Amino acid sequence: MNPKLARIADPATPGKKDLFFLPLGGTGEIGMNLNLYGHAGKWLMVDLGVAFGEHDLPGIEVVMPDPDFIVERADKLVGLVLTHGHEDHLGAVPYLWQYLRCPVYATPFTAALLRRKLKDDRVEDAPEIIEIPLSSRFELGPFDIELVTLTHSIPEPNALVIRTSCGTVVHTGDWKLDPDPLVGEDFDAQRLRDVAKEGVLAMVCDSTNVLTPGRAGSELDVREALEKVVGECKNRVAVACFASNVARLETVMRVAEAHGRQVALVGRSMHRIVAAARESGYLQDLPPILDERDIGYLPREEVLLLCTGSQGEPRAALWRIANDDHPEVTLEEGDTVLFSSRVIPGNEKSIQSLYNLLARRGIEVVSADDETPIHVSGHPCRDELSDMYQWVRPRIAVPVHGEARHLHAHGELAKTCQVPEVVLAQNGAMVQLAPGEATVVDHVHSGRLALDGNVLRPVDSPVLRHRRRMVYNGSAAVTVVVDGDGGLLVEPRFAAQGLYDAEEEPEVEADAVQAIEQALHRLSRHDRRQDGLLSEAVRVAVRRAFQRALGKKPVVEVQLIRLD
Repeated sequence: MNPKLARIADPATPGKKDLFFLPLGGTGEIGMNLNLYGHAGKWLMVDLGVAFGEHDLPGIEVVMPDPDFIVERADKLVGLVLTHGHEDHLGAVPYLWQYLRCPVYATPFTAALLRRKLKDDRVEDAPEIIEIPLSSRFELGPFDIELVTLTHSIPEPNALVIRTSCGTVVHTGDWKLDPDPLVGEDFDAQRLRDVAKEGVLAMVCDSTNVLTPGRAGSELDVREALEKVVGECKNRVAVACFASNVARLETVMRVAEAHGRQVALVGRSMHRIVAAARESGYLQDLPPILDERDIGYLPREEVLLLCTGSQGEPRAALWRIANDDHPEVTLEEGDTVLFSSRVIPGNEKSIQSLYNLLARRGIEVVSADDETPIHVSGHPCRDELSDMYQWVRPRIAVPVHGEARHLHAHGELAKTCQVPEVVLAQNGAMVQLAPGEATVVDHVHSGRLALDGNVLRPVDSPVLRHRRRMVYNGSAAVTVVVDGDGGLLVEPRFAAQGLYDAEEEPEVEADAVQAIEQALHRLSRHDRRQDGLLSEAVRVAVRRAFQRALGKKPVVEVQLIRLD
């Protein structure tokens, strides 16, 4: 038996003296957050998010953590607390809450955003969302939870101070230290110092920008840069940014106003965010927003478009505009597109394609760089992380929200900040924070689920594996008509798209027919009478023939017709 496991009877059933941290998403990766805390027989969930589908998942736009571990213990789940409103922290709620059926807690803006998301996605079995004020404190089972306001690239980001009889954990969520956030409250450094005086067992902390020296910068810096850049633009201007960055939306609206331009929102998520923000008291006292159907009535130099699609998403507004495929909005030669956003890793190719689409049409593209600082990150750089450790002074550091290199670099930084213990975990690692030395004591299932149309599937499901093979190697169907003894009655017929051209490459099918004939000849008369054996022999023969001719191993389906 592993001696580390001897301390606890069952890592999945925490006792009164146990405190566990279990990430099922967002640790070892950026995005798709799902975190669990276990204590005194109960579990607390923090965040439930999604990530974009990757290139190896054709037809999949959204993936999310597999919550199987906690679904099996849903009766022990006291609640889900959302730290803020980004998709990678709440986007999975419409799809997974039905399996959890626990209370959902969120501050007003996050709650408003989630309600609209549930409505837009037409979720019938929706959770009741319990609004909690900023800086509030409440209890869920054995967990005493306090919200501490931080700053980020969305309103109302919160650190959670999770108090238990075993000790206190500070779960930072996503954050930065913005001295001029423009929208929302300032970060509450004093409250974090006060919590530190009580004694903090562990801090579970954002690692996204740990490799970046210095500080992330302020939203005020972006406003000043955009003011200058927009002032130099002629004709129509489009600004692409993350819709959830309400401070950025206000900045763009203020900049447009300063230069005599009217703003139109282009993209469904822009409208959703603005509505939720106004419901929660943000984006007040701003000029009226123009309906996108009316922009054609104004001179081009009086229009500014706020667009979704900064990551090159093919269904987003900016991609459609770049392809001249948007029903209401057009851009022309001499117009300008400003990308006030960062490139999410994995989206580089799609963003470059979008840049090129715009450039071919004579549209100027301006992206953020050191000379044109029209974007700042919403995550802490190294100096900000050092500040946080100096304020909180935890005994244990648990880096999350980062890939492996980020977690390792964060761990090393924590050590330089005099943190006595560092635990580097991955999704599925059961981290025992108390009692004793912090360590990983078990591993549980932590897969991914893909939203495939209306169906949730494991990413390693046979359906998605089969689809990947079809995408990368092609597919073919062959119809074989045989007599009762398995002899060919007519020449096999093939159907294959995207694999070869039958008219220009007739030898491909000729070789496959010959392979089928040889395969049937090798079968005994008894086996040729067995449909399953005969079909499999044909499938293997055709696949090998295509591999020889084309260098690919396509998915081959066999339609067998037997005429006795």
